[in-house]
Amino acid sequence: MRNFHLPGRSTVHAQNAMVATSHPLAALTAIEVMKSGGTAADAAVAACALLGVIEPQSTGIGGDCFALIQPRGEGKIVSYNGSGRAPKAATAEWYIEHKMLAIPTTGAHSVTVPGAIDAWETILRDHGKLGLAILLQPAIRAAEEGYIVAPRIAFDWNNALEKLRGGTNTPRYLLPHGNAPVAGDVIKQPELGQTLRTIAKQGRDGFYKGAVAEDIVETLRGLGGLHTLEDFAAHTTETTTPIGTLYKGHDVWQCPPNGPGITMLVMLNILSNFDLTKYPPVSIERFHLEAEAARIAYLMREQDIGDPAYVDVDVKRILSKEFAEGYAKKIRMDRLLELPKVSPPINPSTVYITVIDRDRNVCSFINSIAHSFGSAVVSNKSGVLLQNRGAGFRVQPGHPNCIQPGKRPLHTIIPSLTTINGRANMSFGVMGGQYQPVGQTRLLTNMLDYGLDVQEAMDQPRGLHYEGVYQLEDGVPKDIVEGLKKIGHQTTGIVAPLGGAQAIWIDWDKGTLTGGSEPRKDGCALGY
Repeated sequence: MRNFHLPGRSTVHAQNAMVATSHPLAALTAIEVMKSGGTAADAAVAACALLGVIEPQSTGIGGDCFALIQPRGEGKIVSYNGSGRAPKAATAEWYIEHKMLAIPTTGAHSVTVPGAIDAWETILRDHGKLGLAILLQPAIRAAEEGYIVAPRIAFDWNNALEKLRGGTNTPRYLLPHGNAPVAGDVIKQPELGQTLRTIAKQGRDGFYKGAVAEDIVETLRGLGGLHTLEDFAAHTTETTTPIGTLYKGHDVWQCPPNGPGITMLVMLNILSNFDLTKYPPVSIERFHLEAEAARIAYLMREQDIGDPAYVDVDVKRILSKEFAEGYAKKIRMDRLLELPKVSPPINPSTVYITVIDRDRNVCSFINSIAHSFGSAVVSNKSGVLLQNRGAGFRVQPGHPNCIQPGKRPLHTIIPSLTTINGRANMSFGVMGGQYQPVGQTRLLTNMLDYGLDVQEAMDQPRGLHYEGVYQLEDGVPKDIVEGLKKIGHQTTGIVAPLGGAQAIWIDWDKGTLTGGSEPRKDGCALGY
């Protein structure tokens, strides 16, 4: 139980429905949608569309979307893969010939076809009641009438100032008066509002065909991009079956590759070979074990995972007990495993939304433009900030994640949910680029191993072992930092905090919902 003498947040409780997002207005919008008869899917799309306006560094209609949905919290879970594809002309040979041995993180070549809008329409077709014409209205109002910049968003905006100054159309659209806005400033984006109106009227075709698509393609081709109108018109969302593992009596579910959720499942499988409760939740041993599990899982991901439409991903072997045990036996508490250094191509941003409605429809939903402010390319007339998810590809023929025509890059965004005997008991996610598998693992083990509630599990200090260095938040005690150094970890502090979690826990016996929201963000959990 929380110590009320100390700063922190209480969990949020409700009987009917609940949402947790990274911005209060998005949470309020989702509640209003559900109170007006909308489903969890309706609420998630409305909240996400709004976040694409008011949290532009993280998400938007120029990005991608993944979701896990379980109708009425029981039975079949459906996975939606709304990730975009490389242009049909994007061959590795083309990049090598043009002396581009890595996809840049800004500019036209970093842009894959945005998958979000088609995913939203697909999800609403299967699980919604209200449709885009209604659900996009809050986002349209925010873009046209203006919205107030929140503190964390202002922080991120300022951190990306030089990127935006050097971008395409970004100074005009995203730097009012030539500088990043500060908390409390009011921003309007009328061109984006008009584009949202077009999508509200025409649905996905209003984005992937017609004037908006023409404007985006013209912008990208003007910068040397390989995109065509056919690339946009041909985009589709994939509906699949989730993959999972068992941890502490809970089935943990993720979207399959090209999503990276398998990374988190491997981490759980490795950690299941250890009794974490032997160590305090904030301890040298716990941080070390988490880092070693992450290093192993990330190495697997970089070596084995790509778009399964192009490469054979042996999910069964990777998630086997033997795979995890083989590595777990090699972990030592007094030193680091000798493993090849892994350098993932990108470490992006995102937003995660969890919604559960009064019928207990569960929606675990994530939407992203990859790096903060994506590619730093805004379309000329339609005001669409485009993702840089293409920078996640390798230019390395034979690599499972090598760029190919129409291929989807290895992603970073992962919605998750857990079930017991087939019934949902938590919908959760942790946004934050490469931190996401580690963040989800930490949140879940905080709860299932250490008995913390959904909010306490988010409040704990965090670390990410990334590119050979253990990045540690300010909240990690100095004695733990020194202890990690003594066993061989190279450590560093970080500017921005790690991750952004949202979670809702279902208590079926009491008929209640318990929510928590990331204290490192601006948002909240709300219920009624």
